[in-house]
Amino acid sequence: MPGASADRFAACGPADLPWASLAGPLVAAEDALARLDERLRAGAAGEGWIARSHFADACASLWIEGELVALEDLVLHDAGMDIHAPTPQLIRARAIVGARRVIAAQPSGWALSPEGFARLHGEGERPQTRLPGAEIADARAPEATDENAALDSALALIDAALARSAQALARSAQALAGEARAEGGTRREPLPAADPDEAAQLAAWRRMAAVMDGLPPVIAAGLLWDAWETAPPVRRGAWLGRQIVADYLRQRGKTLAHLPCLNTGLRLSPWERRRSPDRATRLAAWCEAVRACAAAGLREHDRLTLAISLLERKCANRRTTSRLPALIALATRRPLVTAGTVAQALAVSPRAAQGLIAELGLRETTGRGRYRAWAL
Repeated sequence: MPGASADRFAACGPADLPWASLAGPLVAAEDALARLDERLRAGAAGEGWIARSHFADACASLWIEGELVALEDLVLHDAGMDIHAPTPQLIRARAIVGARRVIAAQPSGWALSPEGFARLHGEGERPQTRLPGAEIADARAPEATDENAALDSALALIDAALARSAQALARSAQALAGEARAEGGTRREPLPAADPDEAAQLAAWRRMAAVMDGLPPVIAAGLLWDAWETAPPVRRGAWLGRQIVADYLRQRGKTLAHLPCLNTGLRLSPWERRRSPDRATRLAAWCEAVRACAAAGLREHDRLTLAISLLERKCANRRTTSRLPALIALATRRPLVTAGTVAQALAVSPRAAQGLIAELGLRETTGRGRYRAWAL
């Protein structure tokens, strides 16, 4: 019932907030977030920092949920240059990167709208099946011939045989499970069905966001985050709530130049405080997480600014056709680069890409002889 959905978030509202304990962390969080946003708006490394932040926040989001995704694997998977088969966790992290890019490209507050949520929820649960450059490969595909038709029919027969084998294995697994239950084994509970009241719960959560305009932006975002974490309005896509809350901070005007990396700060917050039974402790942990993510962002921005200035000195007396400035821009936008990604982005051979990387003096991060990667 809609009334029950509204009551679900009644205890998460702004009533009886412990302002005495929240005042200090709240002021520190808002100051740090505003300082980072101004630095990104006026700094030379702002665009590169924003592009990098999507990868870092996606990895932190999976870490909060108890999954580990390597940043190197995520960057390579995003570029369509995986060195091994992607895992489900890696696909989810790539979906978070895509969702953050979509939110950042839309007007502030778009993620809170019904259209924005529908698009993000559908995009987040659907893995990427086409790699970059697939359209070019399709355009270059040869026309169908008799030989190709014969090959297609043979592959269809193989697919049918594999389908029959999968059905047989499924029946065998069900039989074994029945025998295990008959012998006293544990029974796995079925997956929960979709909640028919999700639309009403989302509407109640949005109404909660609409009545918080009088509160400071960070504490209002913290109440929304706490409501989503303690009483999730949807069964799937737990990560999506934190990205919507980040867009809420943009809508309130607290950040104008970037989408906050809330997962990066929440990762630095102790689990006992984020999941405490006391709401005041959870909100204080939220404010500390916002301050931590802003402080980490400031340090990364300063490091990037210094690295870019040092690398640009090497391009001072270069010819106008030199590819080094383009390589600097690429290395700024990505946490790491490989010879393959550089060759693909700059339209050069892999050997030429390695020469450019060596000439620029990027830092090698893997310590391997093959599948090497470099970073600023």
